[in-house]
Amino acid sequence: MSLVTAVAFARAGMLGPFVQTAAEEYEAARPDAPPRCWALLLGDIDGDTAHIHRIRFARNVREDSPLVLAEFAETIVPCFGPAYANTRRGYWCDSRDLLAAHREAEEQGMEILGSIHLHPDWHRIGPPHERGQRISEHPTPMDAYLFHRTGWPVNLICFISALGDQPHYALGAWSSPVEEGEAPRGLSVHVPVGV
Repeated sequence: MSLVTAVAFARAGMLGPFVQTAAEEYEAARPDAPPRCWALLLGDIDGDTAHIHRIRFARNVREDSPLVLAEFAETIVPCFGPAYANTRRGYWCDSRDLLAAHREAEEQGMEILGSIHLHPDWHRIGPPHERGQRISEHPTPMDAYLFHRTGWPVNLICFISALGDQPHYALGAWSSPVEEGEAPRGLSVHVPVGV
């Protein structure tokens, strides 16, 4: 796979279902129940551009997989803090959905290029003890850790925040760090007019 520097959505409106679901999660969030929304990005790479042809939702096993609970308890919470002990915090794709997505992508001449996930303005709507870290469309240390683990060339963050009387979203795109501790590299995003 070549070095990706840009992400291009294949069609207008592709982000709509993800943004709608993320906005619903955002509106339903409570300080003890962070919003979460996550999906896989399927497509292909041409030169230095990742072309996203499909966004595919997948089930979250963060709250009920013994292996995932152990990973959070033994690795993630000690490394990134007690906020991640909350099983509503974070997303872990069901391995059966990941395998199905790989098969679907392969049948259609595509591959899994990465994922997209929601960041809320948790520094504003979260519990007071978790408001110290400003959240945005930029990756958190936890994001960089997971991006590195997946090795996917595209990692999108959809940041939803209240501006005035309604939520707005910003989109950030990031590469996976090659080395542990390395910062993700920003990617340019190209969305067809009409999104």
